[in-house]
Amino acid sequence: MIEPPANLSVWQKPEAIAGDFGSVTTQAVDLVVVGAGVQGLSAALQAARRGLSVQVIEAASLGEGASGLNGGQVIPGMKFDPEALVAMLGPERGARLTEFSAGTADAVFSLISNEKLDVPHTRTGWIQAAHSETAMAAAAQRHRQWRAHGADVTLLNHAEIALLTGAKGYRGGWLDRRAGTIDPLAYVFALARLAVAQGVRIALNTRVTGLLRDGGGWRVATEGGGEVRAAKVLVATNAYSDTLVGGLAQSLVWLHSFQIATAPLPASLADIILPHGQAVSDSRRILVYFRKSPDNRLVLGGRGPMRAPAGAEDWQHQERALIRLYPVLAGHPIERRWFGRVAMTSDFLPHLHEPEPGLLMVAGCQGRGVGLMTALGAPLADYIADGDPSLLPLPISPIRPIPLHRFRRVGVAARIAWSRMLDRLER
Repeated sequence: MIEPPANLSVWQKPEAIAGDFGSVTTQAVDLVVVGAGVQGLSAALQAARRGLSVQVIEAASLGEGASGLNGGQVIPGMKFDPEALVAMLGPERGARLTEFSAGTADAVFSLISNEKLDVPHTRTGWIQAAHSETAMAAAAQRHRQWRAHGADVTLLNHAEIALLTGAKGYRGGWLDRRAGTIDPLAYVFALARLAVAQGVRIALNTRVTGLLRDGGGWRVATEGGGEVRAAKVLVATNAYSDTLVGGLAQSLVWLHSFQIATAPLPASLADIILPHGQAVSDSRRILVYFRKSPDNRLVLGGRGPMRAPAGAEDWQHQERALIRLYPVLAGHPIERRWFGRVAMTSDFLPHLHEPEPGLLMVAGCQGRGVGLMTALGAPLADYIADGDPSLLPLPISPIRPIPLHRFRRVGVAARIAWSRMLDRLER
């Protein structure tokens, strides 16, 4: 049985899962997946549906990583707009990634609907709220480009964003109706249930300690001397990558995303604050994002310290943002606080690597991990099964460690401080 970790979700506590869990199989398998987050479980599910035998190995409990602790926003697209992707990747690759990323939210909500998953969710859209005239100009460009691709999007003026959010201080924004929200912890448990039903084995609280090339396949070593042989391996550890794959952790900058949840809102405020249930992220360099939960709490997140929190004061940035946006919530209780780790890449695009044949990994979500990693499950499984790189929406690239990576904490802290100052000065 898998019991859900305590106090990870503000929406619901998923029921325990009965299935094939516990120790690592002693038999050879087609695929070992390291990490039981959205990426690992989605790829495992899709690979099993293609007839592959799959073992998932997770170092912690289910849902303890970013997949269970994220902001619950399901946002299509990439950080960059379609024209920028074409400029960066070329016409063919840029257009292909644009088309793929346009459907990442569809992958999540279609899975929930088709499989009748017990995952609280809404799909009324995502608002990118503009805090300055510069941001409004960028929103207009984003609107133009996605409209040209047939997306259901709307540019919002000052009055419209005030009506949809109830928040103070935004000049306007951009509404993408393809997007929505989910309970992330419930979603991870639902993916695990589907995978187990498809024959996937999942071992929890089991750390992979080594990957050794063995003829045409791999030997995957675990703590305590365990080992499983696999034809191929997918390392789905993202922000929690360590020394398992050389240079992978050094190619990423991980950050802590801190979140707070209020006590349930009274009816008088629930009709004013996000009355139609859209998720919101703003345009600041150090952004905040917020949504309402099904039990009517306001949930707000943003960047926190690089270290683990030492006390309630570490959530002060989120609490100040809450009152800045919603002065009416001054004095309204904040009942829950939590944090998780997210990974960024140097070019703000997801990276797909295959440093050795049959050893795959994808890292770097830039705030779009739920949809991105769900949608990547099918093409990753296709590539693992068939070996055809044309099936992949991302190019396979070498791992490139970031120079002076050991000093990342100092650099990130300085950049956050500088960006916050620019956000305060920008009009």
